[in-house]
Amino acid sequence: MKIVLIGAGNLATNLGHALLEAGNDILQVYSRTAGSATVLADSLGGSPVTDLDKINSNADVYIVAVKDSVIADIVPHLCKGRAEKVFLHTAGSIPIDVFKGMALHYGVLYPMQTFSKDKILSFSDIPCFVEGNDDMAVNTVIALAKSISIRVFPLNSTTRKQMHLAAVFACNFVNHCYEISSEILAKHGIPFEIMLPLIDETANKVHSLPPVEAQTGPAVRYDQNVIRMQSDLLKDNPLFKQIYECMSISIHHAAEKKTKSYD
Repeated sequence: MKIVLIGAGNLATNLGHALLEAGNDILQVYSRTAGSATVLADSLGGSPVTDLDKINSNADVYIVAVKDSVIADIVPHLCKGRAEKVFLHTAGSIPIDVFKGMALHYGVLYPMQTFSKDKILSFSDIPCFVEGNDDMAVNTVIALAKSISIRVFPLNSTTRKQMHLAAVFACNFVNHCYEISSEILAKHGIPFEIMLPLIDETANKVHSLPPVEAQTGPAVRYDQNVIRMQSDLLKDNPLFKQIYECMSISIHHAAEKKTKSYD
């Protein structure tokens, strides 16, 4: 398919390479920043563009892969004069109806993964959640998704929001905990790499155990002496202290709920 890619960030970069590798033709890459548009367009064999009024009208599909807050601003300009084309966005929490009234055929292609520009991932095993407003949009988004991934699932906008929320907890919040850990270690001259075996084993356990079964540590049994001591160690950083205490309470409540379910 002939594709115009709107965006040149982490997701757009990875998705663009996956679509190109699957045999699609990337005609243009749009970004407000000329440098970003040029770098990605050059790597995909397309042309860079920084003006929405200069978007090519000969594409089959227009994929909006930008931050959520600007999607609603871009869509009216993008759809104008080409409403019969297929338009997709890639956001986890934006409803499909962001295109309603401005395009005839539209949908969502949401790859659930964390992306970085400097690490191009294989999409083959990345879950891709799709939605379309009519047969043409559904057939198009499914064909695109299946050209890059073996894990393609239909999912409506309401449920996709819940999926995205769950992903924030499983990925973004977990990674922030790594950052907190790294900051604590750095203050005492300890490299973060020392945590990698622990991180890897924790992640590996949830491949075979429910997360509640894999949970360990003082909060599970609510060891108040340890919890109080560790909380005091964070007294100079009230935000980290609050996170520690809230997480400990939440972990303990989950452990109690598990115990009651076995009674």
